[in-house]
Amino acid sequence: MDTNVIYCGDCLIKLKDLPDNSVDLIYIDPPFSSNRNYVAFWQEQEKRHFEDRFENIGAYIDYMRPRLNELYRVLRETGSFYYHCDWHASHYIKGLLDSVFEYRNFRNEIVWKRTTSHGDWKQGAKHFGRVHDIILLYTKSDIYTWNVQFIPFTTAQIAQQYNKTDSEGRRYRLVTPTAKKPGGDTSYEFKGVRPPKGRYWAYTHDKMDEMDKQGLLYYSNTGQPYIKYYLDERPGVAVQSLWDDIPPMSPTSKERLGYPTQKPEALLDRIIKTSSNEGDILLDAFCGCGTTLVSAQRMKRKWIGIDISPTSCRIMAKRLESYFGIKEGKDFTVCDLPKSIEELRQYPAFEFQNWAINAIGGIPNKIRVRDMGIDGKLYPVEDIQKEKKEGLDLFGDIDRYIPIQVKRTDQVGRPDIDAFATAIKRDRRKKGIFVSFSFSRDVDKEIRRLERDEDIQIQLITVNEIVEKQLDKQLK
Repeated sequence: MDTNVIYCGDCLIKLKDLPDNSVDLIYIDPPFSSNRNYVAFWQEQEKRHFEDRFENIGAYIDYMRPRLNELYRVLRETGSFYYHCDWHASHYIKGLLDSVFEYRNFRNEIVWKRTTSHGDWKQGAKHFGRVHDIILLYTKSDIYTWNVQFIPFTTAQIAQQYNKTDSEGRRYRLVTPTAKKPGGDTSYEFKGVRPPKGRYWAYTHDKMDEMDKQGLLYYSNTGQPYIKYYLDERPGVAVQSLWDDIPPMSPTSKERLGYPTQKPEALLDRIIKTSSNEGDILLDAFCGCGTTLVSAQRMKRKWIGIDISPTSCRIMAKRLESYFGIKEGKDFTVCDLPKSIEELRQYPAFEFQNWAINAIGGIPNKIRVRDMGIDGKLYPVEDIQKEKKEGLDLFGDIDRYIPIQVKRTDQVGRPDIDAFATAIKRDRRKKGIFVSFSFSRDVDKEIRRLERDEDIQIQLITVNEIVEKQLDKQLK
């Protein structure tokens, strides 16, 4: 089975090509509105475009059921499955997962505090602020990978619990060496003391002697021993089912791509570290902007990503190349991207626009409505490298760029070119790029006039030219 591959398409179709019991860990974060026609790019208008795709919860469950069955099939018997969802459907999804995985294989309902508060009470909201997501954890059997994760002690925990110091200044806490249930040699007398009534020694006599010789036992006034737990030897607090230590994606985060459901890498890091080991195979069937793949690559896991959006798949590939210096076609593969003009004609308008801009190396405009005639911008390579190094905002901090206009039509004519020329001048540029399926005969004449009379240069690129260039790249 191929790994380190991104598949473009509906996961229901793509999963059928994967073998049974072949994946060690699955994480999915499917939008409540997801279906095979949804627009996956992350600008606001498109986000609104797919928010209400499902008429009712039944349609959503019907959509997810066959996909969950396929995900269950490809998961190894020792594998784990994480389903990330919000308040819209978490209770319905749990019932569905109980039937797919069997209730006995349910392990946790994890609550992730994804934001601090909502101020919508000012707008008359009559409910508590919805500030958390739910992550449902299931396994396929009772035998599965589990690596306990820890978070550092807080200052308050240290002050309250590790409130004693030894002669060397090391902080420690006292823990009873007794237990509620007997087990083996647990009823002996140790240095003239027995455990309190109803309790038993948790360690053998030999082990107690060993700890005593190492200076790890502390004796109360009654002679009752306690074990010293030194702060500098403790890994921290084991992670519980409430995750409030991983902050949401901040507006200034270097990770931030603008994707509405983008999750912080720390969240995926915790899941991957807990439920997999180096060399294991991870699968994300609703990849979005590819955070799962980024975390998996960094932690030396093999991975498989699937997403229905060609734009998302291209963004994932760029993100992997940017983060790790790996190359598409050499270190990983992107499969099943549309290759024909006919397929591209069926794209939703904004999805086509994003595809075209990314295909020529540009960056789509953050503004989708009233973009003043500029759909994207093409920056010099050296400026993009500077942005990556210094964390700058290309749309705000760097001024060198060429405006891009995209039309999903045939026979773009002189009026379209003149309107774009006006946008170029308004943006104080001298050059522009116009992408479309084809251009009318009068366009060339108008472009020559603009260059001669107004010192404006517009380069025309057809969709066919982009497709042929991509095909040549794949053949090489």
